[in-house]
Parts: sequence; structure tokens; C-alpha cells
Amino acid sequence: MDEKRRKFLFDYLNNNSPTGHETVGQKLWLNYLQPYIDDYFTDTYGTVVGVINPDAPYKVVIEAHADEISWYVNHITKEGYIYVIRNGGSDYQIAPSMRAKVHTAKGPISAVFGWPAIHVRDPKKHTKPDVDTVVLDCGCKSDKAAAKLGIHVGCVVTFDEDLMELNKNFLVGRALDNRIGGFIIAEVTRRIYENKKKLPFGLYIVNAVQEEIGLKGATMIANRIKPDVAIVTDVTHDTQSPLYNKIKEGDIQCGKGATLSYAPAVQNNVLKMLIEVAEKAKIPFQRLAASRYTGTDTDAFAYSHVGVASALISLPLKYMHTTVEMAHKDDIENVIQLIYRFLIQLKAGHNFSYF
Repeated sequence: MDEKRRKFLFDYLNNNSPTGHETVGQKLWLNYLQPYIDDYFTDTYGTVVGVINPDAPYKVVIEAHADEISWYVNHITKEGYIYVIRNGGSDYQIAPSMRAKVHTAKGPISAVFGWPAIHVRDPKKHTKPDVDTVVLDCGCKSDKAAAKLGIHVGCVVTFDEDLMELNKNFLVGRALDNRIGGFIIAEVTRRIYENKKKLPFGLYIVNAVQEEIGLKGATMIANRIKPDVAIVTDVTHDTQSPLYNKIKEGDIQCGKGATLSYAPAVQNNVLKMLIEVAEKAKIPFQRLAASRYTGTDTDAFAYSHVGVASALISLPLKYMHTTVEMAHKDDIENVIQLIYRFLIQLKAGHNFSYF
């Protein structure tokens, strides 16, 4: 990986983009993408869309979501201690002893999630980290001192953990779900440009906001673009680690390739084409079944306006919704390759209908 791509990867994944507050990350992403696209637009809530061939009638979307799970300041005690509520799928269980940032109008304020030592904990009060027991400490002795720092109810809080490489093969960080998807679709776009591939359709590179609280950004932008085809990328669970249940979650492993999902929202002819592309190019892939919903932006695109032929390509991920989410570098490359090769073989006007 050259220095420019590496810098973008680390800068983008290390930025703080909590749900509802994705602007800084979206600007970083767009700045990297702009040399490779013809145009772009944004919407009211911050979704960013790069476009190649904006005048083409046949529209194809590749999509990821930009937001990360986080917290909201919900109550500040007179002694200056801060209680939080979840913003997305945040986990009280992992919060104790974590470093954090409280994001204020004056800038980020360092803080820590405190927790009593094991030998002084009250088994009745501290049986489980939860909304009533997890406390954020920013070093203030009063609510007035916290207020002087700019901290108030409604400030958003993120964990303070940056991206790192592990054993050469893995990337580890707090927000691979799903800013690694933003890197992937940006990389696909860069390769189309640098390989001088002329697409016969309009390509819409979508980095959507607010996925973590119900696919909201994708719902809005899908109804605005009204695409003919959507390829969504997100993450899925590596189920090899202890405490995962392969019977319930499927048998998925980091390092064995992209994961293709079977689900009602996944249009079977799009999925069939993806499999054919993967097999022809010898791109490794795994299979996953989803009951009723995929739980990703695929659902938003599939069921938007008149219905969009949609498919999901997932990146296997260890320890989702923690600060140590792990992805294998080979899987990242394979997802990039699969989306890229799908796009360069797709014909404008292709009809994915079953009839």
C-alpha cells in the first residue's frame, strides 16, 4: 500500500464520526475521493455521494456507512460525574476502564470510564455495567467545572482508541464497522480511475450516515438517487473465536474471503452475478444466511421507492462493536476486487428481473 492510501486509511479510521456527527470523517473521505469522480453531492443529514457519469440513465450504487457507535451525555452530577446513554449499539459491558473523548463546541475533552476495584465492588450495585453504573470521569469536581469545559447533556462521547496493525495480517480498531467499508468503496473508485475503465452507467459511490440507529441515512439517499442496482458493503461476525455460536451465527472466518449473504432483501440475480464474477476471477468468498433482515443498509436500498436490485458483500470482522474490531487485510483486498470486477463487467441497462 502506497503512502497516500495508507495515510487516508489511518486518518479516516481514526477520526471520530459518531452517529449524527459524521461531518469531519465525511470531509476526509470526500477529499480523498474527489480526484477520481466527476461530481458529488450531499444531503441534509451528511450522507456524501461521489458520482461517475452523472448524466447516465442507468444508475448503480456502491455503498458503505460512515458512522460509529457512541454515547450521549445524559446526566451530570453535582460532583461532576457523567452518566451516558447509548447512541447506536454501544456496549456498557466494555466501557469500564476505557479512555474516551467528550466532543464539545470547544473541542474534544479527555475522559475515562471509571469502575470500582474488584476488592471494593458491591455485588448488589456492580453486578453488571449498565446505564445506572457506568460513569464517565473528566477530572472535574463539579457540574459547573464540567460546564466550563463545554460539556453538557447531549454532547457525544467516543472511545479513544486508534487503528493499529496486528501480526502484519490484521487491522485492529474501534470503528472498522463500517468506515473500513468507506475505504473499500473509495479504493474501488480509485482503481476504476487509475485503470482508465470507462463505465457505461452512472456510478454513485455512497457513504451514508446514521446506519447504526436504523439505516436512516441509506433510506434517505436511496429514495433520492433511485438507483437500478445497489451493492452494499458492511461487516459480519467472524465466528471462530470463543463464545460465538456457529449454529446461530454461521461459520465465517477472517482470512477466507468476502462474505455473500442470502436474504429476502438480497436480489438473487445480483447475487448470482457476484458469485459468477468471484468464481471467474478466483476471488475467495464465504456464504451467510440472514433471517428476515440483513440488518445492513442493503435492506434500505432493497425496499426503497419501487425496490432496488440489491446485494450485500460483508467483511468478516472479529469482536464487532468493541474497540478491538479485527479485519484481515486479505479480506479487505478481496472485497475491493469483487466490487471492482463486478462493476467493470456490468452492462448498462442490465435487467435483473426474475421474469
